[in-house]
Amino acid sequence: MKREHWVPALSIALALLAWEGLVHWAAIPHYTLPAPSRVLATLWTEFDSLWPAWWFTLRLTLWALALATLGGVLLAVAFALSRVLELALLPFAVVLQVTPLVAIAPLILIYVDSTTAALLLCTWIVAFFPMLASTLAGLRAADRQLHELFTLYGATPWQRMKWLLLPSAVPYFLSGLRICGGLSLIAGVTAEMVAGAAGRETGLASRILEASFRTDTPRMFAALLLLVITGLALYAVLEWAPRRLARRWRPVTGADASRQA
Repeated sequence: MKREHWVPALSIALALLAWEGLVHWAAIPHYTLPAPSRVLATLWTEFDSLWPAWWFTLRLTLWALALATLGGVLLAVAFALSRVLELALLPFAVVLQVTPLVAIAPLILIYVDSTTAALLLCTWIVAFFPMLASTLAGLRAADRQLHELFTLYGATPWQRMKWLLLPSAVPYFLSGLRICGGLSLIAGVTAEMVAGAAGRETGLASRILEASFRTDTPRMFAALLLLVITGLALYAVLEWAPRRLARRWRPVTGADASRQA
């Protein structure tokens, strides 16, 4: 096993052992701070009730991530092709980004009838701008001399986009995708807590709130553990994807431009 793998695993294991030992040594009540063993036992016994909530949270996160990715990339491409369009629409995207989610979520819940749709919209708002900003930065990162070379060869805007701008934007896009993955999960949980939604069609945030009202701390930690596992899995997938895409995409060089333009 590589050091990059066993060192983090060892540090986490030691932290959990220290946590377990502290709880037992100090006789801390489980409703104040449950031991890791009790959290795992609670997750095992309560999994049937937590599973639907976890699936709701996961679907909300993935849908928001997909919509933010699609919308951010398409709008970034449109901005790269039209400076006027960027000047007209970018301020609205900035306003959505700088407005706190907790401030606009109650308004969205008023205007949108479906709670699920409202939560999805709240989550999308948070995840959208980083994808737009990172992709747009990547589209503008191409070498200026290559732009001049494409102009010299009489390349059309779409040829310039396909052969120069998009390959240059891929690293920025992948970086934005990793950011949006974590933000989608965080925003979904935050939006649900602000909404105070209850019932079957709700996520892990609602289970955490329900457990807090009952001072069921082990169940709160069990739901939180599922959120952490989901976030780590999402991060791992979005870290693995760039390695696969990097084999097919790379920034354009002068030799490439001469062949493609």
